[in-house]
Amino acid sequence: MQVKFNTTQAQFFFTLRSRVNEYFKTNQKKSTGNFKLFFKAALLLSSLVTLYTVLVFFTPPVWISFILVGLVGVNMALIGFNIMHDGSHGSFSTNGKINSFMAYTLNLLGANAFFWTQKHNVNHHTYTNIEGIDDDIDIRPFFRVHPDQPKKWFHKYQHLYSLFLYTLTFFFWVYYNDFKKYFTLKIADHTSIKKLSFKEHVIFWASKLIHIAIFIVLPMYMVGVIPTIIGYSSALLVTGLIVAVVFQLAHIVDDIQFLTPEPESTKMDVEADWAIHQMQTTANFATKSKFLTWMLGGLNFQVEHHLFPRISHVHYPKLNEILKTTAMEFNVQYVEFPTMRSAVKSHMIHLRKIGRAA
Repeated sequence: MQVKFNTTQAQFFFTLRSRVNEYFKTNQKKSTGNFKLFFKAALLLSSLVTLYTVLVFFTPPVWISFILVGLVGVNMALIGFNIMHDGSHGSFSTNGKINSFMAYTLNLLGANAFFWTQKHNVNHHTYTNIEGIDDDIDIRPFFRVHPDQPKKWFHKYQHLYSLFLYTLTFFFWVYYNDFKKYFTLKIADHTSIKKLSFKEHVIFWASKLIHIAIFIVLPMYMVGVIPTIIGYSSALLVTGLIVAVVFQLAHIVDDIQFLTPEPESTKMDVEADWAIHQMQTTANFATKSKFLTWMLGGLNFQVEHHLFPRISHVHYPKLNEILKTTAMEFNVQYVEFPTMRSAVKSHMIHLRKIGRAA
């Protein structure tokens, strides 16, 4: 599938990009991460090691273990948001090897950075909310989030069961979606996967086995089979819920556009240029909350991230000021929910509408 964006409307992004570049030049800042990001990465990785060590080697009482297991789930999600995400986009550091290392923290968590990079950086960031290409909106058959996805009878209840099924997101990612991509050699309906080198084949299998050894086999040996199954499953459920909700709030909400290629067509012409398309298919939420911005790795500034994916999230609050001013000048749609709660509400409204629509 070849997608062509309209290049006649590019003045908005040209102006925006010029102003952003001028900001970094004037303030003599690098667009990658800074000491605040490095400190956060060290804190999150060391806290995961600490939680793991306490749970596996010291075996605290059950009620304390449940709390710590929940924190492990939160910690894994935050490593994905703050470390892996910037690393995979090459925005964590000016050093490419450091970026790669940070991207591969995803493999430590059980998933695969090679597949994520193509699925997320290429398909999702370029062809946002385009059915059959953006794999992030393909959560069939359990959900219908795009008006041109097949409708099942149970979709009219999806807003009721969504949060429950979202808990399974990371489990399916690690143990189903990665393997499906590996064996089918497809990222999405219209996208074949890039050829895996021998190194990537080795990394795929080795990292899966290492994850299982660290998070399942060793804990089973140290604390027992049943406690490990309960603890590991609980951590993944927490991670899955957090990851799914945060990702959904960026694109699966009201006031956001969804596009579909013509049936049997190999080409698609988008009316808007690429930057305008990103503005029409992406939403921000709770940008005034420093706490959420720190926790979510700036993913509440999703619009800025889509327009400037190679700029670290530590700079997004400033970019947001430039973006809103420029969007107003060019009369370009900018969608933002004032709180995370209002964004969740909009997401649920969308699920209800699209689940009942013809």
